[in-house]
Amino acid sequence: MGKKTRKGHEGRGWQVATLCVSTALVLILLGLVVFIGLTANNLSDYVKENLTVTVVFRDNVTNREAAVVCRKLQTRPWVAHLEYIDRDRALKEQTKALGTDPSEFLGTNPFVPSAEINLKANQANSDSLKLITKQIKAYKQVSEVTYQKDLMDKVNSNLHKVMLIMLIIALVLTCISFSLINNTVRLGIYERRHAIGIMTLVGASWAFIRKPFLKTAVLEGLIAGVLALLVLAAGVWALYIYEPDIQAIVTWQVIAITAAAVLFSGMVISTICVYISVTRYLHNN
Repeated sequence: MGKKTRKGHEGRGWQVATLCVSTALVLILLGLVVFIGLTANNLSDYVKENLTVTVVFRDNVTNREAAVVCRKLQTRPWVAHLEYIDRDRALKEQTKALGTDPSEFLGTNPFVPSAEINLKANQANSDSLKLITKQIKAYKQVSEVTYQKDLMDKVNSNLHKVMLIMLIIALVLTCISFSLINNTVRLGIYERRHAIGIMTLVGASWAFIRKPFLKTAVLEGLIAGVLALLVLAAGVWALYIYEPDIQAIVTWQVIAITAAAVLFSGMVISTICVYISVTRYLHNN
């Protein structure tokens, strides 16, 4: 009798381990989907905020007049960063780039003042840029406004595609996880069918019978979530070591949301699968 009980505990232990590991593997994939989705959004914002809108002033505009316009532009709500480049700085930069000073043979500084504007991420789209360009050109000192329209459109288009792909993958993985966990749970219920049968005969309610299974499911889901987070944390740590600048994209908010999503998904998926499996078994018996 002792050997039989010990074998039963060992079998149950293997089932719990299998359930936790299989759930953890699914949660790792789900965590990656959430992580990539959030970082893709941050990457998009990072790229958008580093796209430059160049404001070129007219040839007859003095450095002082151009600086006044730049100060006014800097107060606009769509400006994340503005860098003013006066005539002298433009000459120095071009002299360094060309290896010769154009003013020496031209007799005058041929460059005009300009400004490079980085927009806030939520304003870096075609519709907003049309309005922003119109507002900048309203200043009579401004000659031209240029920006990389094609690159901006591609960034926005690619973000939508990435988010759609991530959503599809998340749905597929969720279905797979339900199938894997459900099969493991059914084996556990089958092994305890005699205990369930006895409780049914003595008049125990379905809620009473389900309760211990649901408690165990929450615990197993939590364990699986922790295992998945350990693997994901190791991956993020390796990513930080390999590329320290990734912190601008992989923020603590991303890590916190991913961790919460993994733990919550582990407990919810396990609980729902157990609830469905136990209810189905009780209904069929």
